Amino acid sequence: MAEFFAMGGHGFYVWGSFGVAAVFMIIEAVLVVRQKRTLVQRLGRMVRMNSEVE
Repeated sequence: MAEFFAMGGHGFYVWGSFGVAAVFMIIEAVLVVRQKRTLVQRLGRMVRMNSEVE
């Protein structure tokens, strides 16, 4: 099992790369959710503003 994680001496590079990619994928998902929430709030405000004007 230890040899699997060591990957012939390249384990640090391989697992480090996987770790960095996973971190960026999580950050991307969080940013997309936050952006969607902000967009929905802005659209809601625009709809309320337009309904008040009419």
